Amino acid sequence: MQLQGVRAACGTIRRELPAAAVVAVLLVPQSLAYALLAGLPAQVGLYASVLPLLAYALFGASPLLGFGPAAVLALMIAQALAQLPPGVAPQAAALVLAAQVGLALLLAAWLRLHALAALLSAPVLQGFEIGAALSIALSQLPVLLGSPARGADLITVLQSAAATGWQIQPGTVLIGALAVLALLAARRWLRGLAAKLAPLVVLLGCTALLLTAGPGLGPVAQIGTLPPLSFSATLPLLDLQLWRALLPSALSIALVAFVSNLVVAQSLGRRAGLAVDPRAEMRGLGAANLAAAFSGGMPVAASFSRSVLLADAGVRSRWAGALVGLLIAAALLLLAEPLALLPKAALAATIIVAVLSGLKLAPLRQAWRYSRTEALLMLSVAAVALCRDVGEAIALGVIVSVALLLQRTARPHVALLGRVPGTEHYRHAERYAVELRDDVLGLRIDESLLFTNAGNLAEVVLAQLPLCPGARRVLLQMTPVNTIDLSGLQALQDLQQALAARGLGLDLAEVKGPVLDRLRASGWEQWFDGRLYLSIHQGMEGGPPDAG
Repeated sequence: MQLQGVRAACGTIRRELPAAAVVAVLLVPQSLAYALLAGLPAQVGLYASVLPLLAYALFGASPLLGFGPAAVLALMIAQALAQLPPGVAPQAAALVLAAQVGLALLLAAWLRLHALAALLSAPVLQGFEIGAALSIALSQLPVLLGSPARGADLITVLQSAAATGWQIQPGTVLIGALAVLALLAARRWLRGLAAKLAPLVVLLGCTALLLTAGPGLGPVAQIGTLPPLSFSATLPLLDLQLWRALLPSALSIALVAFVSNLVVAQSLGRRAGLAVDPRAEMRGLGAANLAAAFSGGMPVAASFSRSVLLADAGVRSRWAGALVGLLIAAALLLLAEPLALLPKAALAATIIVAVLSGLKLAPLRQAWRYSRTEALLMLSVAAVALCRDVGEAIALGVIVSVALLLQRTARPHVALLGRVPGTEHYRHAERYAVELRDDVLGLRIDESLLFTNAGNLAEVVLAQLPLCPGARRVLLQMTPVNTIDLSGLQALQDLQQALAARGLGLDLAEVKGPVLDRLRASGWEQWFDGRLYLSIHQGMEGGPPDAG
């Protein structure tokens, strides 16, 4: 049995190694670039691409996720580090952020809070993606031009550029422009593996140009000499004030990381016919970030580009990610000197082209046609992410989404029902030519009865009484009602009393089984005086009530 296990492991390694090697080659320059984007030393990105991948392989679920530093997370880290108290090293704060993100995700997984992903509605998520993509590109523009200006949002970058006199370096501009043009050309004309390797080729070409031209190009910023690369364990600072200051940013990063992971896993899982376990994804992501905190890294998440590459290569095991981590560890030990020569402008070009190429405005156009309110929400989130802070953009989006939800559900919608001639079907009288009864007011409740809307139930129903002045009873079709909370139960009792005061009865039809079970468990027979019908047609015709 042990021999069979060894053979199986060797077979897995042999099958997954080619894809892992390609991803590792691409991940090295990406990791360097995203660490610089976050305002951290370049080697931090490499540290974050080793043990976190091994941790996810042990505790995660999806075989298709490529882990490591991610562009959006790097932007959020940069904005969090910009607010650090004096005297705190950014690299030490990044470890605290990674630890907080990991602990928050593991706690959420234990409490089964993976449904929190629903807080980021489609307009919020799409607006966030637009704003974050523009912010990332903007933050890298000074690096591309050789400007000393810095910042992770529009206002900060403009203020920094004005304070430094709008300086640029011609040699850096040349390197950056050539890298952008080469990357755009590769996206336009190359396909398959050649297109995926293009960023690496461009980085090598820019480095060769810089070495060949020498001082003739003028000053051009490079990665610079990396410190001795070793895999020693790190411990996040146990500073309560620092943990408290970084906690809001960490929670935002954790939410965005989990949502992006889930989106990538579900998208690729549908293609491969694989189910996604959100709780397991949350657990694996939490373990990966804790591993980053204790190995000198930064917060990590899945990358769509790396994940697609793994999927295209036919990967079917989480251990491909572990192999990627081991290969990057080898690169750390063997390629420190060549990595130091990479021009920062070329790395900035790879980020700018990648994020702007993935920028999609089609959702905004669709939202504008479908719902102007949600389109304005999307634009607002994008504007705040671009001009202020992505954490504030997420908070704004969640708050406004909840407010819109409460507004939509605050007044339960009811439809006046009539019978379609010659049938037993009942439809909304405003949309169909139907027959109305003189003695029964038939209404359909189109919302669950919850504390958000239950207080308006009696008012809404009573407002329909003038439509049927000869009615002796009101019949509510309850088909759309999926749940009734305690406030909804009280609202039904209040409605019955209000109708009784007018000499009218209240009957219900087509109450769903789980809803009826809860009503009966509450002892509603003690106060409900009406009848319960199996179908709306029976209720309208006054047939026998439902005995069940």
